[in-house]
Amino acid sequence: MQNLVELLENNPYPGRGIVVGADRVYYFIMGRSQNSRNRVFVKTDDGIRTEAHDPAKLEDPSLIIYHPVRTLGDDLVVTNGDQTDTIVEAGDFRAGCMKREYEPDAPNFTPRISAIVRPDGSFEMSILKHQESGRCLREFFAYEGADVGTGYFISTYQGDGNPLPTFAGEPIEVSLPEPDELWAALNADNKVSLYANVGGDVKLYNKNLGD
Repeated sequence: MQNLVELLENNPYPGRGIVVGADRVYYFIMGRSQNSRNRVFVKTDDGIRTEAHDPAKLEDPSLIIYHPVRTLGDDLVVTNGDQTDTIVEAGDFRAGCMKREYEPDAPNFTPRISAIVRPDGSFEMSILKHQESGRCLREFFAYEGADVGTGYFISTYQGDGNPLPTFAGEPIEVSLPEPDELWAALNADNKVSLYANVGGDVKLYNKNLGD
């Protein structure tokens, strides 16, 4: 098991990340470009969405404006893109993921990462990756649950680079920090927003709003 705070402190750019644990869900976004950094999380009726902090600076909204968190019945869906809507509309996590592929942002071909969390504590995580052949590799990880204080972490990238290296391997088992600790661990220049759901209580962190 790895310490999530240390893992993030030592990685300036994991990109977007999902953490699922026994009583909490975290989702964070980071950015290197002005367009990516010009975002905030706002609450919606069934989750959250991203929006431009300064609409005048918004360039291409296609991959940065979406609903990261929505509900599907009693389940919670968390993703790094508009596949959230695909999953909810399909009514099934795997069916929704199978309809999508990695993002078309060559040369990075950013993977789509997703999770669904159920009321009984079980959850699934998924990553849709680009292969050299151009085909999509869809990986799914199903968990019966997690012990108190532990969780599983998946991100879009292994770290900074050009092109950005895609996350590899299984979701990482980590010790779970408190929301303030996770927010502080993210790189100060690159972090943008954090969604923290602890026992059903949601708190949003937005760098552009002074957090």
